[in-house]
Amino acid sequence: MLLRGFRIALFLLPFSLEAGEPQVFEFRLDNGLKVLVQEDHRAPVVVSQVWYKVGASYEHDGITGISHMLEHMMFKGTQKHPPGEFSRIIAANGGRENAFTGQDYTAYFQMLEKSRLPVSFELEADRMRYLKLSEVEFAKEHQVVLEERRLRTDDQPRSKMQEHFDSVAYSNSPYKNPVIGWPEDVAGLTLEDLKKWYGLWYAPNNATLIVVGDVKPSEVLKEAKRAFGGLKPSMLPTLKSQAEVTQLGLRRMTMKVPAKLPHLVMGYKTPSLKTAADEKEAYALEVAAGILDGGNSARLSSRLVRGQQLAAAAGASFDLSARLANLFALEGTPVEGKTVDVLEAALKEEIRHLRDELVTLDELQRVKAQVLASHVFQLDSTFYQAMQLGTFETVGLGWQKVGEYVDKVNAVTAEEVQAVARKYLVDEGLTIAHLDPQPLPEGAPQTDDAAIGGGHVR
Repeated sequence: MLLRGFRIALFLLPFSLEAGEPQVFEFRLDNGLKVLVQEDHRAPVVVSQVWYKVGASYEHDGITGISHMLEHMMFKGTQKHPPGEFSRIIAANGGRENAFTGQDYTAYFQMLEKSRLPVSFELEADRMRYLKLSEVEFAKEHQVVLEERRLRTDDQPRSKMQEHFDSVAYSNSPYKNPVIGWPEDVAGLTLEDLKKWYGLWYAPNNATLIVVGDVKPSEVLKEAKRAFGGLKPSMLPTLKSQAEVTQLGLRRMTMKVPAKLPHLVMGYKTPSLKTAADEKEAYALEVAAGILDGGNSARLSSRLVRGQQLAAAAGASFDLSARLANLFALEGTPVEGKTVDVLEAALKEEIRHLRDELVTLDELQRVKAQVLASHVFQLDSTFYQAMQLGTFETVGLGWQKVGEYVDKVNAVTAEEVQAVARKYLVDEGLTIAHLDPQPLPEGAPQTDDAAIGGGHVR
């Protein structure tokens, strides 16, 4: 498909091999902006998201947290729109908007009635290249972010533990740094730092525009050209290899902070789908996490929580879509009267079972049925469909991988699960952290926070 003024590559590919799946149209403007459009005509609404290939894992020592800080400043106005005007205009058009920063991306989104999509485009295009970074607004928002760090991390025992756990588990991977940044780095950020970061990464050739909803691809393309087509691309920095060094043995840490309950976190070094030499390994690790923690009938819940009654809560997770190699993680809180040492031994025993015994056909079928059910359920959410496309595209996997997920998981065998457990879920690549609760200050809240995920939302 060719329109006058710029070249466009258009691909119409099925979301998966199954009939009836949503289809995604891909365009690319002359300035490098990638546009993905997925039609969903069930309601007259649209989700618009702009994803930038920059996040905490792009940062270097001394400026950790700058991607998150810049996310906040992106709402502080341009030459055309003064501070607060962006949100006011979206609200006046009956929409909702927000943003989030993760290790591998920063994204901005609006949810609007379909005829208001050009409003979203005009505002996002304006701040993509014409953000006004002022000392007055920076001084105010700097304090907001410092307070956010205090409330979400410094005052939350498990969040603080997770932050320090990551810094021990990783040696040189940028995943060792928190998304919100280390306190001294955040406090030391300057307006000049933000201007440089914005100039480096915020450009059409480093962004993907994703639209899902009651739209026609040709009309979205026309509006994208009008709003974004005139923006100039940038010379993007070349990313150097950020591969984590090989871990040579078990690592341990004990964290002593005021808290009500003890807690345990364990993490095994594993490849992600992006970094795996054989992608089958990543899907097998995904299934292994589901075997351990995929509903009430999964092993951790049925055995450690209800069966042996060792844990008040226990879970397992694996981030298939990370840009860099990451961790196969387990965590738990022991029930009253049990220790983290007892819970650690029980979690290790469950890992041993994965290594030494083939998972049963019933367990495999349960996980695969859950994956399919979850996939169908997620198709009900235009926002989540856009999130999947944005995540896979921005980390470098390509949005097409979203459509392969169900089939790839369904192809995993018991032997493959055992093979990845034997290869990766071993002490040589394991880090363990214990939260040793200290007395709470008088008057402090008697609650412990839940573990925090990878991103921060305004």
